[in-house]
Amino acid sequence: MRNAIVGLALALITGTALAQVPPGTPGVAEQEKRDAETRAAFAKLPDTPGTGPYPAFKQVDPTLPDHVVYRPRDLSKLGKTKLAVLVWGNGGCRDDGASARHHLAQIASHGYLAIAPGKILSGPGAVTVAPRPTDGGVEARQGVATTYRDVLAGIDWAVAENARKGSPYYGKIDTAKVAVAGHSCGGLQAIQAGADPRVKTVIVHNSGVFTDGSNPIKGMTVDKSLLFKLHTPVLYVLGGKLDVAWVNGSDDYKRIGHVPVALLDAPVGHGGTFREVNGGEVAGFAVDWLNWQLRGDKRAAKRFVGAGCGLCQNPKWKLERKGI
Repeated sequence: MRNAIVGLALALITGTALAQVPPGTPGVAEQEKRDAETRAAFAKLPDTPGTGPYPAFKQVDPTLPDHVVYRPRDLSKLGKTKLAVLVWGNGGCRDDGASARHHLAQIASHGYLAIAPGKILSGPGAVTVAPRPTDGGVEARQGVATTYRDVLAGIDWAVAENARKGSPYYGKIDTAKVAVAGHSCGGLQAIQAGADPRVKTVIVHNSGVFTDGSNPIKGMTVDKSLLFKLHTPVLYVLGGKLDVAWVNGSDDYKRIGHVPVALLDAPVGHGGTFREVNGGEVAGFAVDWLNWQLRGDKRAAKRFVGAGCGLCQNPKWKLERKGI
């Protein structure tokens, strides 16, 4: 059992879809190699502005140098619309704030300020940083580069910038409309951050709390009790049984009963659709969930609500709901 948990922990912090087996097992190295090749191919793709009404871009703001900000390029085009806020936990809990750049730009293009901890370490504009110290062992590979506190720092900054005269965001952010989301290990960060009273909804991508109560990821302590600190509607998005987090995420869904919760599942694997142009299908689902939960958008709600909901009729994706 311990070897299986170590393997899953490794998958969560590397962001790969490795089987639940220990490092060094035949096949794991090959999958790690394939994932590295996929990441390298994705890094060569240009940034995309998203398909929403406000073409977006990414930047490192000098007032928030340890995060990457995604927002509409021309804030004047917002008119009376105020930016809602999405703070993000990176896959692998890494400090690459560009690891989900297409997904986050797509969301930003719909009038959101999306904030991910770290630097631009991949794709256009990538910078080179000194490698983190390592002793070359398995434990070293299980350390996290960011924590949920780094995720929440994005909310602190957005609130401060909205109130700061001279800020390009002055008066342009609706600080009552805040969401947190994350992928893989970053999904665990989203669950941790979801207890914050400022958060109005949570999206957990390809993640879930370990079913046996263990904490195999160095630098992170999580258990199922965190689920009962969630106080908002929650959406889980899983990648089918080939997703290493499928068991954990499915178990989370079964345990949550005190807040509205939905589970979307399709055989897309642990990587979801993050490396597809504009974030693929999942980015569209995320936009509709956020528009519904934060802005009360009835059209967006139809994707999730009612017997004839949009996702209810989608042959690829299975939707489960409680309290919705």
